Amino acid sequence: MEPSQDIERRLLELEVKSSFADDLLEQLNQIIVRQQQQIDRLLREVADLRQQTPEGATPFRSLRDELPPHY
Repeated sequence: MEPSQDIERRLLELEVKSSFADDLLEQLNQIIVRQQQQIDRLLREVADLRQQTPEGATPFRSLRDELPPHY
């Protein structure tokens, strides 16, 4: 194979790899945007739930944390 053909083949391979890398980067960016939107929505929901809780109310306690009367 001639050196010019080898260089052309290698250049084409690099262009293909670059194209795949660009596509992957765009997909990852879209995933990050969706995840940030989900995080923002969840933070708003948590803030709304905190506002619904009365200020003088005792915090939630799980019955699993309490010992039964016979202990």
